[in-house]
Amino acid sequence: MNNQPVILIVEDEEIIRTTMAEFLTGEGYQVVEAGTCNEAVRQAASHHINVAICDVQLPDGDGIDLMRRLQQYNPDTLVLIITAYATVENAVEAFKRGAFDYLVKPVLFEDLVHKLERLFQYRNLYLENQNLRRELSRRDKIEEIVGSSKALLDVQETLRKAAVTNSNVLLVGESGSGKELFARSMHAMGPKKEEKFVPFNCSIRPVETLEAQLFGAKAGTATGAQTDVAGILETIGEGTIFLSEITQLPLATQSQLLRAIEYKEITPLGGTKTIPFHARIIAATTKDLEKEVKEGTLQEDLFYRFDGCKIIIPPLRERLDDVPELVEHFITKHSLAMGKRVNGASSETIRMLMSAQWRGNVRQLDNAVERAVMMCEGMQIEVNDLPPDLLGINQPLPDTDDLRSALRHYEKLHIARVLRQCPDKREAAKRLKLGLSSLYRKIEELGVEI
Repeated sequence: MNNQPVILIVEDEEIIRTTMAEFLTGEGYQVVEAGTCNEAVRQAASHHINVAICDVQLPDGDGIDLMRRLQQYNPDTLVLIITAYATVENAVEAFKRGAFDYLVKPVLFEDLVHKLERLFQYRNLYLENQNLRRELSRRDKIEEIVGSSKALLDVQETLRKAAVTNSNVLLVGESGSGKELFARSMHAMGPKKEEKFVPFNCSIRPVETLEAQLFGAKAGTATGAQTDVAGILETIGEGTIFLSEITQLPLATQSQLLRAIEYKEITPLGGTKTIPFHARIIAATTKDLEKEVKEGTLQEDLFYRFDGCKIIIPPLRERLDDVPELVEHFITKHSLAMGKRVNGASSETIRMLMSAQWRGNVRQLDNAVERAVMMCEGMQIEVNDLPPDLLGINQPLPDTDDLRSALRHYEKLHIARVLRQCPDKREAAKRLKLGLSSLYRKIEELGVEI
């Protein structure tokens, strides 16, 4: 794919136009030509014009008026005006009407190259500025959750209702489904949003270290602390603590947490005096808590403390309509981080991403887009930029530009993958949203190996 900028030369003098076109083509640009305003408009309708070099005097109109018509097709088109006479009045008028710069006849190629370099430096800075503004906007609204599917909107409505109560909440969802982001969103919508939000990993070991970080510790305890250490539940004040994978807390620690919830007080490790605490607790797990209670790894009383306000986070495969918005968000994030100018994904790539199973959920999609941005050589992500495992057992797409052949190849890989995961053809047909007879026909037509 050629990602060089497209330059439109609008000049009625054929010798000037063709000479300039040959020179710019030699410089590596894509060039289209027009001898009149109407012809220029037709070119703008069929090409994404990045730069227009327009003569002021044209047989059917004015080059400065033409700017407005060209920018109706692409508002980002930048214009260089060619004029026979360099006067202050001409320059001021051109700049007032939106021209980036102007050239004086006869056009010197050295001057043209210099002004194009300046123009593209400006254009690149402008695009980077726009990306930064979008990213800063996202950072200012970090609690916002990307997506607009019904499944996601239903969860967000539940989150809003729970957030304003300041009650303790349990978030249940698969790994990578974004439980911490949902917890941050709840904190931001709650009555104590100005207070701290602190994530805490319940798998920390040894146990003394875990309890010291959570509840605090007195000097000389098993942690080796030389002075008293305040725990998170004390220092967080009236903020929110997010306990990820709460089932990994040891049973004794669960007892201390249960007492803290019931009596709103904590006892530091090695201490005898209690300390009041007022934080909100949002716990999260990927486990079936009822099963954990039966197996004796979770205290029943602690289970009931959280089960009353339980919110289930849907996996990504149940909200695939959110994939395009998530992809756009991750492209912006990773493009900025890598200093690349990737601004989108092809429709084939989006279809590919929407058909994946996403066992790792949003985190896996994030990693896939990060890899794609890294591999991308153009302005948009193509299918072959994606991780090989998404294309079907590390098989690349065929080396062909024919879209029909590529889609048939992908269709074959996708059906084969679903059949490996779900040997029951009736169930596989449901997952593929095909009739059973249509699935059998596809298997035969595409030569799918079962």
